[in-house]
Amino acid sequence: MTIQTMGKTIPHLRRGMIFCWAATIVMLVGKLSVSFAGPAVLLEVSAGKQARQNCVLSTLLPQVMKGQELSLVRVEDGAEIPIQIDPSGDQRQVVWILRKALPKGATRQYRLFARKSIGGQPDHVTVADDGKHLNVKVDGKPVLTYNHALVAAPRRDEAYYDKSGYIHPLYTPSGKVITDDFNPDHAHQHGVMFSWRKVLFEGRENNGWDQKSQLGKVEHSKVDSFSGGSVFGSFTTTIDHVDLTAKSGPVTMLKEHWQVRIYALEDQFLFDIKSTQSCATQQPVTIDKIHYGGMTIRGHADWHDDHSYDFLTSEGRNKENGNQSRPRWVELYGPLAGETAGVTILSHPGNFRFPQPVRLHPKMPYFCFAVAALDAFQIEPGKPYVSRYRFYVHDGKPSAQVDQRLWEDYADPPEVKVIPES
Repeated sequence: MTIQTMGKTIPHLRRGMIFCWAATIVMLVGKLSVSFAGPAVLLEVSAGKQARQNCVLSTLLPQVMKGQELSLVRVEDGAEIPIQIDPSGDQRQVVWILRKALPKGATRQYRLFARKSIGGQPDHVTVADDGKHLNVKVDGKPVLTYNHALVAAPRRDEAYYDKSGYIHPLYTPSGKVITDDFNPDHAHQHGVMFSWRKVLFEGRENNGWDQKSQLGKVEHSKVDSFSGGSVFGSFTTTIDHVDLTAKSGPVTMLKEHWQVRIYALEDQFLFDIKSTQSCATQQPVTIDKIHYGGMTIRGHADWHDDHSYDFLTSEGRNKENGNQSRPRWVELYGPLAGETAGVTILSHPGNFRFPQPVRLHPKMPYFCFAVAALDAFQIEPGKPYVSRYRFYVHDGKPSAQVDQRLWEDYADPPEVKVIPES
C-alpha cells in the first residue's frame, strides 16, 4: 500500500515516519503557543503506591518564579495545563489537577516557566455573592450554596430554628439536590454544618446543636473572602459559636473560620472544608463527652421518608452496624429521581483523634464525625481546634474502591519534586 503526499507516492513503510513528524510538529506548535519570558523548573510527579487520576497536586512556588505570570506544560505531549496560585498560608503554592491517568509507580514531568503576559486563564469555578448566599458553580453547573444570611425556619412559631453559616443545597453533577434543611423530624439539622451538642463554658452548659433548647447557637458572622479560578474556587467565612446562658446576655465562645475550596471537576464534585475553631475569650471551651455532634451532613428528605438511604464506610459497614465505628471515610447514598447518588466525607489523618468515631443514624439520613464520643476535650486560648474534611459528590452507585482511592489522594497525595533548570 502507498500514500500520496506533495504529489509523490510514499511507500507504506515510511508512513509511520510521516505520522511521527506530524506529531512532533503538533507538539512544537503547542509548546510555541506560549512564549517563555524567564526561568523554568521541572516538576516531577510520582504516583506512588496507587494509580492517580483527577488528583489535586500542589507544590511550593519556587522563589525564582514569584511575582511572574506562569504556565505549566506536560513534557510528554506539550499540553498546557491550567494552574492556580494559592496565596493562603505562609508560602504560596502552585495547584493543578492531574487529569491524565498516571499508573501506579510511574512518574510524569511538567515544565513550569515564567511567560509573557497573554491574559489570564478562564475561571472554571465561579463563586458569586447574591447578598444572602455564596453560590458556587463549576463550568456553569451548581455545586453548593453557603448561606451567610439568616434562613428563616418554615414555621414562624419555631423561629429558634432560623439558621446561617452552613451549606445547603449541595448538588450532584447532574443537578440533583442531595442535602436537606429544616426537616420536621429534626429541624436543627441543616445541610452541611459544624455544631457541638454539649459544651461547657464558664461553668455553664450550653448547646449549639439543638436550637430548640435555646442554650446556644451557631451563626454566620462575616464573609472574609471569595474568588473563582481556573483550578479551584474558594471562600473563607467566620462563624460564631454563641453561649445564650449568661445572665449578662449572649457571649461568643468560639470563632470558627471555614476555608472552603471547590475544584474544577464537573463529572464529580470535590471540595475541601478546613475548620479552625479558636477561643473568642480568655476562657477555655470544653466539648463534653457525648455520642454525636461535629462535622455533619443531613441527606435528602426522600431518604428519611422511605428509609431508602444507607451508609458505606471504609470498613465496609452500613447503617445497621456502622454506628460509633471509626472509619477513614463515610458515604451517604440513596435514590434520587430514580437514580442512585451519594456524598462521601473523607476525614484527614491529621484530624484530632483520627480515625474519629462516627454517629451513623439507623433511621435518619444523617451522620457526623463525633470526636467527643471518646471523651471530653478542651479548646484552649491560643490553641485552635483544626479539622479537615474532603467531600466527594457523585451520581451513580457507591464504590468502595473509588472512595478509598480518593481518600488516599487526600491523605497521601503524589510527591512533587522540583528540579531547577538552567
